[in-house]
Amino acid sequence: MRIIRGRHNISDRDQGCVVTIGNFDGVHRGHQAILQHVKRLAEAESCEALLICFEPQPKEFFERYQAPARLTRFREKVTQLSKAGIDRLLCMQFNEATRNMAVADFVQMLVDELKVKALFVGDDFRFGVDRAGDFSALSAAGREFGFAVEKFSTVTQGRERISSTLIRHCLEEGRFDEAALLLGRPYSIMGKVVFGRQLGRTIGVPTANIQLHRYRAPISGVYHVELQLDAQVYAGVANVGVRPTVEKGAATPLLEVHLLDYSGDLYGQQVVVTFLDKIRDEQKFDGLTALKAAIEQDIAAVRLLSERQQ
Repeated sequence: MRIIRGRHNISDRDQGCVVTIGNFDGVHRGHQAILQHVKRLAEAESCEALLICFEPQPKEFFERYQAPARLTRFREKVTQLSKAGIDRLLCMQFNEATRNMAVADFVQMLVDELKVKALFVGDDFRFGVDRAGDFSALSAAGREFGFAVEKFSTVTQGRERISSTLIRHCLEEGRFDEAALLLGRPYSIMGKVVFGRQLGRTIGVPTANIQLHRYRAPISGVYHVELQLDAQVYAGVANVGVRPTVEKGAATPLLEVHLLDYSGDLYGQQVVVTFLDKIRDEQKFDGLTALKAAIEQDIAAVRLLSERQQ
């Protein structure tokens, strides 16, 4: 999949695509249904499928620390979009200029810079300064400039709309089976193992530290996980949070994983951590001794769960 970082990098080869627009956080089953339709339209038109997204996501620009936690970081989103068959991803920076873009300028980008063959968006999609542009404006532009505009409908699971918000609720409550059903895959976090403060080693519980690169995480607590390294999968205990026992003041969330039966160097490795069960909430303990005792209980609980699931 070709990633186009900004309008200034749009080239002739990026023109003439079937286009959809949105955050697609999580790339869940609702998103996948949209992407499959876009791909089918593109194949019918003998062209490629292109998605326009924004970084940061608009809510992160307006709300920053109060914005909903992301289900997927940008790199994870790219991986899932590629699996869904998207050929090109136009990532536009969301800043004051983007916020204040006139409706006509946005349409001009679609018509002159991308030369869209067809556009597929939600009927509640809004764009342009003060969110003045809507589906009707795009439909009018399509009639004027000769490209088809379609809207997609809500995808449901039972009676509930599949949404990133619903999935976040499932994750917060430790309902990973339900989250996996909505996502179309188990919930996981991808990242690189980085050097930490080595505190785990001092209490006999070494951990692989993975920076989440976000203000908030969609989960917090201690979990039974599986860590995938290349083709190997290892059972482990993970903590997602701000480590209140050892950190003072505000901190960004960190993912730490202790593998049950592993000895080796993970530093610098790209790993995938899949979440299976929640063990407990993150807690602040009275010192490292109490923390170590709690971790040992967590390890025992995860080992029992892992043995039952084998």
